[in-house]
Amino acid sequence: MPTPPPFPPPGTLRLKLVNSLSSANVALYRLTGGRLGGKVSGAPVLLLDHVGRKSGKSRTTPVLYLEDGSDLVVVGSRGGSDDPPSWWLNLKANPATTIQVGSRRLDVVARQASGEEKQRLWPRLVEMYSDYAVYARRTEREIPVIILSPAP
Repeated sequence: MPTPPPFPPPGTLRLKLVNSLSSANVALYRLTGGRLGGKVSGAPVLLLDHVGRKSGKSRTTPVLYLEDGSDLVVVGSRGGSDDPPSWWLNLKANPATTIQVGSRRLDVVARQASGEEKQRLWPRLVEMYSDYAVYARRTEREIPVIILSPAP
């Protein structure tokens, strides 16, 4: 299986294409309740709402997820880039948010998995989407595993 390309650097045409495809995926997902755009390489996708920590703008990002009891688990891989995804930095600043899973919208609170939780979840995440293992080898940064728990 070919190694996935690294996440595109800022300001490149490839990054603009990735962002355009992501925006199109969000629109299709919302329009169809996740019937279109709801899977990538067989892995389920949710829409993650977040507020820009600097801009204050509302944003939505499609991310792969894993169910773990009542929690949903996402990975801040950014394709193995040395920089974390903006959505994760935004969630660290404002952890209470909303997600869309299929046609359901849910209020959740985000937190980084503890070391023990990550150890337990990582093999399941890699089984779901094997490129996560490639991404982890590509960077020296610790790739965060994020738990989205139902809001109280």
